[in-house]
Parts: sequence; C-alpha cells; structure tokens
Amino acid sequence: MQTWHKASLQKPKLLLVDDQRVNILVLHELFRDECEIFMAMDGEQALQSCRTILPDLVLLDVHMDGLDGHEVCRRLKGDPETRDIPIIFVTAQGAEQDEVRGFELGAVDFIVKPINPVIVKARVKTHLTLKHQSDILRSIALLDGLTGVANRRKFDCELDRDWRQCLREQVALSVILIDVDHFKRYNDRYGHLKGDSALQAVAKALSSVLKRPYDLLARYGGEEFACVLPNTDLTDAVKIAERMQEAVRSLKLEHLDSAVGQILTVSLGAATIVPSAVATSETVVAEADRQLYQAKQAGRARVSSCSLAEVR
Repeated sequence: MQTWHKASLQKPKLLLVDDQRVNILVLHELFRDECEIFMAMDGEQALQSCRTILPDLVLLDVHMDGLDGHEVCRRLKGDPETRDIPIIFVTAQGAEQDEVRGFELGAVDFIVKPINPVIVKARVKTHLTLKHQSDILRSIALLDGLTGVANRRKFDCELDRDWRQCLREQVALSVILIDVDHFKRYNDRYGHLKGDSALQAVAKALSSVLKRPYDLLARYGGEEFACVLPNTDLTDAVKIAERMQEAVRSLKLEHLDSAVGQILTVSLGAATIVPSAVATSETVVAEADRQLYQAKQAGRARVSSCSLAEVR
C-alpha cells in the first residue's frame, strides 16, 4: 500500500459498505493508516457516497437489508460517473453463487468472511495499484499532445458529466468556444514550429484564467479551444471570456498578417443554459459556436455571448 501512497502523493479513498458496524470497524482498523476511509451502512448511502467522493475502491458487503450489494454494484456500473470504480465484494465463505453473480455484475475480486487481514490487505493493495495505473493511462489518453490541456474527448466527457450534474441541481452551465484569429496566416508567415509554440502559449494563457478545479479548458481542434464552466451564469462566463481575451493579448505575440492588429488575438463565443430534459449538451455548444461565428463576423478579437433563455 505504501508504494501506491508514495506514487500518488495522497492517500487513496476507500469506501467501506456494510450494515454491520462491527465489520466496518474491523476493516477501518486495517486500512486507516494507508487510506482515506469513508463508510456507508446501507446501499442508498453507498450510492450517494460513490457519486460524491468517487472512491478509488469499494469494499461492499453482499448481504444487506434494503439494497443488497449486488444491486448497489449493478447501479454503480450502470452510471457513467461511477462505473470505473473497482468493487471488491465481501461475502460469506462458500457462497459460490454470490461470487459468480458478482463477477457478472462487474466486481473485480472477493473477500471471504471471516476476514484474513494479510489476504485482505494484499488484495486491496493490488486493486488500488491497478486503479492508480489505470487513472494515469486514462489521464494521458485525454490530454492534447501539443498543448498539454484536455483534448476533445476529455471535453465531451466532462461536458456530459457536468450537464447531468447541473440538470440535477438546476444551475446554469456555460460553454466558451475560442478561436485564434487568422491562424492560418500566422502559420504561413512564421512557420508551423512557431505556430505550435504560439498554440502552447495561448493554451497556457487561457488556462491561467480558470481558478476553479472543476472548470475545464480543452483543445477543441486545430486553433480552436473550448471551455466548460459548470454552475456559471452568463455574466460570469462573459467575465471569464474577457479575461481570456486579455490574457492572450498580454502575450504580445507578433502577427503582422492579422487583419485585426499586429499581435495574436482570439475571438470568443459564450453561451449559457440551465439544463432541462428537452435540451442536450449539444444545444449549448451549438449556441456557443453561433456566438463565435458572430464574433468573427463582427470583426474578430471580441466576445459575443447569449443565454439560451433569450433564444428559445
């Protein structure tokens, strides 16, 4: 367990689920020094905890009153937000049917009662290590190789997740699309190596504006970037867009072939919506794209914005 801890620089999050407090206390004693421990004493609480804390591993008792372990596992694996959380079932010795069904539902392993501390710690360590390695690979796969910000796939995943959360909470969600003005001309004049360096600098400048850990900047394609801002109304989205515009201007990257000025600039389109059952995440992206088009048509190097409440 210590190897995992040192590699990640933080304790892994372990959720213990059992309707018998004594069983939870036994497991808590085993892992309290190596893991950040969370506990749930019924299935509903376990589901809520998983959505809230996104644990690195769940130790889940099979037989509980109300929602049993199998049903909890089925729901977790059916939810895109929690389906990648590894689950180890805790079951009575000799319960082969429980094990077969558990594996069919997506469990990664089983622990048999009465618990053998050495075996339990070894199995938990193994699956936490695998989860950590999987997270690293997934993170690399979701980054843009040139700029180091999120890629289009990551943007789509986060937008979908943020949409569902904002729909549940009925709060505003904003999207900003950003385009580097006359970038083809920049590449033609200064060369593609300079163009790559410029995109890296722009990505860094745009990222510096975002202060909340759950706001996301992604390279959307070519010279276009996209930003998803959960729990953000149009007023705040426009403020962020204007700061992004100024952050890029402050780079003072020479662009003598720009029709806007003599430095590299960006055009931005911002759109805001309170998600509903009759709209999708594509709705707000499409509106942000329309606003970006309007910014370009109006002369570039500016922000255009709209709330979907104003156009629907």
